[in-house]
Amino acid sequence: MELRRASGAGGEQEPQEEEERRRRRRQRCTVTDLKHQAAEYYRNNEVPQRLEEVLNAMFYHRPDDFYGYLANYFSGLAKPPVICKIVGKKILDGIGRPALEVEVYCRVRDSDKKICSSIFSSHVEMLENASPEVVDADEKERCESISTAIQWINESLNEMLKGLQPTDQHNIDKLLGEYFIKKAEEDKERRKTEKEKETQEAVLPVPQPTAVPSGKKKSNKPGKKASVIEKPVLPAEPHDPEVLGSMAIGCISLAVAKTAAVIREVPLYLHVALLKPNQEISKELAMPLPMMTILSCGKSSPGRLNLMKEVMLIPPTWLTFKQAVERCLDIQKQVMKLMELPSSVGDSKKSTTRDAGKKAPLPVLKKMSHLGCLMMGSESLEQPLTWIQTACTNLSLELGIDMYLGINCAAHELMDYSKGKYEVLLGTHKTSDEMVDVYVDLTNKFPSIITLIDPLRKEDRQQWIALRNTLGSKCYIIAEDFCRNMSKLLEDKSISPPKCSGLVLKHTNEVKISDLLEITQLLEGRRRVSILGSPDGESSDDSLADLAVGLGSRFIKLGGLLRGERVTKYNRLLAIEEELGKNGKLCKNLFLRFKCLVNKNTMIAERVIEITLQEGKRIKRL
Repeated sequence: MELRRASGAGGEQEPQEEEERRRRRRQRCTVTDLKHQAAEYYRNNEVPQRLEEVLNAMFYHRPDDFYGYLANYFSGLAKPPVICKIVGKKILDGIGRPALEVEVYCRVRDSDKKICSSIFSSHVEMLENASPEVVDADEKERCESISTAIQWINESLNEMLKGLQPTDQHNIDKLLGEYFIKKAEEDKERRKTEKEKETQEAVLPVPQPTAVPSGKKKSNKPGKKASVIEKPVLPAEPHDPEVLGSMAIGCISLAVAKTAAVIREVPLYLHVALLKPNQEISKELAMPLPMMTILSCGKSSPGRLNLMKEVMLIPPTWLTFKQAVERCLDIQKQVMKLMELPSSVGDSKKSTTRDAGKKAPLPVLKKMSHLGCLMMGSESLEQPLTWIQTACTNLSLELGIDMYLGINCAAHELMDYSKGKYEVLLGTHKTSDEMVDVYVDLTNKFPSIITLIDPLRKEDRQQWIALRNTLGSKCYIIAEDFCRNMSKLLEDKSISPPKCSGLVLKHTNEVKISDLLEITQLLEGRRRVSILGSPDGESSDDSLADLAVGLGSRFIKLGGLLRGERVTKYNRLLAIEEELGKNGKLCKNLFLRFKCLVNKNTMIAERVIEITLQEGKRIKRL
C-alpha cells in the first residue's frame, strides 16, 4: 500500500519538475532576448560610441565636477525643446488696469518646464479727463479683449503650437498671422450682422410739428460773430476697429522669441538681431538714443497749453547711455526745483518796480502723468521750453550741444471740427497752414528742437509736405498716429504718406516679431528713422529694450523716469550697454546728421553737423 503511494507521489512530481524546467528555459530565453533587444536599442542610438567618446575626453580633461561634465555632454545630445503648452492669464499693468500674460512651457530633456512669459498691456489709449460713460465703455472693451485673448490662447492656439520648436520664429509667426486673419474675418462678419440687426430694430422717430414762423427774422446780436469755418477740413479717417483678442497674437510672438533666447542661452536682443532676413549679425550693436519725456503739457494738462503732450530730452550721441540717463535726471531735478520757486521763469524782463506790491504768482500746477513725467500747466508755447533751458543753464549745459529737445505734439487730439482748426492754446485756434508757421517760429526760437512727432493730423498731407520741406533739414518730422494699424501698413507698404522722416513703431495687438523686423528693414531701405515706442499702458516686462537693440532702432521712446514700469526698461538698457561693452560689441561710431540753417552776422549759411564718438571724445565737423 505504501509502495503504491510512493510511486504515485513520484509520478506527480515528475510533471511538476518538467514544467519548472520549461519555465526556466523560457525565462533564460526571455532574458537573452531582452539583452539582445537592449544591445540593439543602444547600438541604434550610438550609446556605446558616445560613452566611449565622453569617457576618453574626461580622462584627459579630469574635470572637478565629474557628473556635471557628463550632464553637460549628454544635454547637448538631447532632442531640441518643443512647445508643450501655452497658458494665458489676466494680470494688472503698471497703473492697475487689466493686462495679458502668456506663459510658454516646453518639453526639455523628457520633462515639461516653464521657460518664460511675456506681458502685454491693453491696446487702447489712456483716456484722461474723459466722461464716466467713456471710461466705463473703455474698461468694458479692455476686459472683453483680454478675456477673448485668453480664450484663444488656452484653446485653439495652444493646440496649434503644440510640438513646434520655439526657435522657428518665422514659421510660428506665419501660423499666428493666418489665425488672426481668420479671426478678423469672423469679427468683421459679426460686426456687420450686429449693425444690420440694429438697423432693422431701429424705430423711425415721430416727426414733431414745426412752429409757424412769426414773419420776423431774428437778427444777430451786435458784436457777436457766427461761427463759420474759414476753410473746410477733411474729416478724420476712421480707425479700423480693434479685433477683440488680437493682443494674444503679439504677446505669444514675443513669448516665443524670449523662449528661444533662453533655450539658445543668448540675450533676447542678440536673438532678435539674428532673426534679420538675409543679413549676417554685425560684429557690433548700437544702443538706441533715448527720448526721455520730462514734461507733459498736452490737452489733459491743467494749464492753457494743449500742443505739447510730451516734451522730451534727447542726449547727444557722444554720451553713453548711462551718462545720458544721469544728465537727464539732473535736468529733471533742476526743472522740479524751478517749479517750486514763487516766480515763474521767463518773467525776468518785467521790471521790479512794476511788480512791487503785487502778490507773488501762484505755484505751477502739476501732477504725475501715466507717461512717467510731470504734467505741468503752462500758459504759452515757450514756457515749458524756457523751464528746461533755464535748468540746463543752471547745470552749465547748452541746449543744442549738450542736450536736444523733442516734442510729441499729438495734433490729432487738438482738432476742433466745429471750427476746423487746431486748439493750440485754450481759446486759441490755428488752421493747418498756420500750424506750419507755429512750428517754424518755435524752432527758430529754440534751435535745439530736433524732433516733432505728429505735428499735424495725418489727413493734412499738403501741410506735412510743407513742414517737411521747411524744417526737414533741421529736425525729424515723425508720424506716430499713422502707425496704429501695423498690419495694414505692411500690406500697403505705404511708408511715405504722410511725408515724414520716420515712424514711431509700437509692439501691440497683432504685431509679431517678424512684422517689426520687416518694417524696420523697410524703413532702413527707404532711409527713414525707426523709433520703437512704448504703449500708453505699461507693464514691468522689459523686453522692449532688447527689441530696440536687436532691431537696430535709431531711437527708443519710453516715457519719463518717474514710474517704475518705465524705469525698468531704462535699467535693462543700462545692463545691455554694460554687457556689450564687456564683450567688445558696443558700436562706437554712431553719428547724427542734420542740415541746419544758421544765421551768423546776418548771413545764412548751410552747415552739416556730425556728432561722433571716437575714443570717448566729442568731435564736430562744420
